[in-house]
Amino acid sequence: MLEYKTDWYGRQLLLVDQWFPASKLCSTTGCAHMNDKMPLNVRKWTCPRCGIVHDRDVNAAKNTLAAGLAER
Repeated sequence: MLEYKTDWYGRQLLLVDQWFPASKLCSTTGCAHMNDKMPLNVRKWTCPRCGIVHDRDVNAAKNTLAAGLAER
């Protein structure tokens, strides 16, 4: 269905691997610190490398967008 809709609106569908660690990777430009483990109940975390506080879902969205755009 997504392929049909992207064709309909003249868009491009980019897929990101479902195992891409988007929520564990710091989205701050130039940092890219990767946490080893992060339980699902952790909703906010502070990057030990750059000190930025991340909302897990917003961080994952930023990393997913960046990964998709890198595939273009």
